[in-house]
Amino acid sequence: MAELTNQPIADFDWEAYENGEAAGERSRAELTHAYEESLNSVKDKDVIEGTIIALNKREAVVNIDYKSDGIIPMSEFRYNPDIKVGDKVEVFIENQEDRKGQLILSHKKARASRSWDRINAALENNEIIKGFIKCRTKGGMIVDVFGIEAFLPGSQIDVKPIRDYDIFVGKTMEFRVVKINEEFRNVVVSHKALIQAELEQQKREIISKLEKGQVLEGTVKNITDYGVFIDLGGVDGLIHITDLSWGRVSHPSEVVKLDEKLNVVILDFDNEKKRIALGLKQLHPHPWDALDANLKVGDKVKGKVVVMADYGAFLEVAPGVEGLIHVSEMSWSQHLRSAQEFLKIGDEIEAVILTLDRNERKMSLGIKQLKKDPWEDIEVKYPIGSRHTAKVRNFTNFGVFVEIEEGVDGLIHISDLSWTKKIKHPSEFTQVGADIEVEVLQIDKDNRRLSLGHKQLEENPWDVFETIFTVGSVHEGTIVEMLEKGAVVALPYGVEGFATPKHLVKEDGTQAKVDEKLNFKVIEFNKDNKRIILSHSRIFEDEARAEKQVERKAKRQAPKKQEEAPASATTPLEKTTLGDLEALAALKEKLSK
Repeated sequence: MAELTNQPIADFDWEAYENGEAAGERSRAELTHAYEESLNSVKDKDVIEGTIIALNKREAVVNIDYKSDGIIPMSEFRYNPDIKVGDKVEVFIENQEDRKGQLILSHKKARASRSWDRINAALENNEIIKGFIKCRTKGGMIVDVFGIEAFLPGSQIDVKPIRDYDIFVGKTMEFRVVKINEEFRNVVVSHKALIQAELEQQKREIISKLEKGQVLEGTVKNITDYGVFIDLGGVDGLIHITDLSWGRVSHPSEVVKLDEKLNVVILDFDNEKKRIALGLKQLHPHPWDALDANLKVGDKVKGKVVVMADYGAFLEVAPGVEGLIHVSEMSWSQHLRSAQEFLKIGDEIEAVILTLDRNERKMSLGIKQLKKDPWEDIEVKYPIGSRHTAKVRNFTNFGVFVEIEEGVDGLIHISDLSWTKKIKHPSEFTQVGADIEVEVLQIDKDNRRLSLGHKQLEENPWDVFETIFTVGSVHEGTIVEMLEKGAVVALPYGVEGFATPKHLVKEDGTQAKVDEKLNFKVIEFNKDNKRIILSHSRIFEDEARAEKQVERKAKRQAPKKQEEAPASATTPLEKTTLGDLEALAALKEKLSK
């Protein structure tokens, strides 16, 4: 900036000046030139230094030793709220004289023209700079630094998480430049970096004084799914979710809230990694120690279901005291089931103490014990021969498992399902979940199992079949199935018989086929095994055999007639012999056909 010339003119004519005359021999033009020489020589778009000579809420008046003072809006000084009269500031000459004769200056443009040099110097020298937070943006804030918009990430505002970014908008803060991208003209700044070094020193001092078992006051800083971070005054510690309460905790927010002050105990710490494990529940006595000393096995307790698993449910009988109800103790039924079929989280129920170990802090409970065991008086309630309605539970190859009531199971053997049908698998007869009528055949109290029958509900039709399908009787039947060893034949009255391949040969020599309707002769009847053996071939075979027997009998009788012929004087021998021969010939022809 040019120096101001304040030396008086040596040959100035003071007398002429007092008389209002021209200044001696010096002309007005010369005087004007001398005045202008005494001022700064400025050009548009120059950056020079000026002095603030006046301030108000809207603008600052800046003197740059020019013939007039310049005006700068106060909004350009938001980054520096401490600006005052007398401060030196850089200004950019926008216009030496506008239409109103006003000198137009800009502090913002002056800063911007040199800002990148300053930004780079601040990064290189690790310099602390001031910036004005203009607004929020995604992931952080926009900061005005030397007229450049820099990015302040949310994680770099403070050492603790920030929940309300808006409180920082409009504030002037100190920063360090942490990153510059010259290609994209991006600048990243951090306020956290200023205080982190100091905090690291504080952490080392705090950790050096820590002891296990020490109780400190802290503030809830952050809550996660797995635990709570506590600010211990410059250093953070973690209370794991399992150390918040002696009882079950689904989420830490059930126990603590943000910014809450509470006492915690130091469980462990790591000097190198600066990790501190804290506990909250350890400040309270264990609930098992406060459990009623009079509780014993067999007593009833009330509680709430807090955890469910396939194998059982955990019942909280007191805060921090839980007992397991195994699924086998939920019902007298022996069917394998899931605990979810009986209980759900939040259920408030009563249970019986089955085992109690105060040293191991374990308790097992049962709820089926609240009901009477149905097998205690099974002979009275379900005597042999009694009939009941049961529900089909599942199948095996040999029968059907059913449940008459909860805890009372029975088996219907496949042979006891039907008197007449040959059932290969129980699924052909009924289905799971269906109701079925049963009769108690046998009681096995030791194994808690009943032998049941379904066909016994009806009279045994084989007593009647024995009188109908007698051996040798002939009945019309239909071949319904061909097997390797023979055919299944449907007979009247819904009964089935069996014929082997050799008994399926028809009179013309062909083999009988499925769905063919033929006459069958009963060749075997077994009521105990419910078996009827049939034959189609036997029908015409027996007829042929009968005819042969007739023929043989006729042949045996023929000689006797010839011997009797001479004894008769009235019957000619030739005529009698001829008649017998004709009869035999006719019988032979019939047999041959």
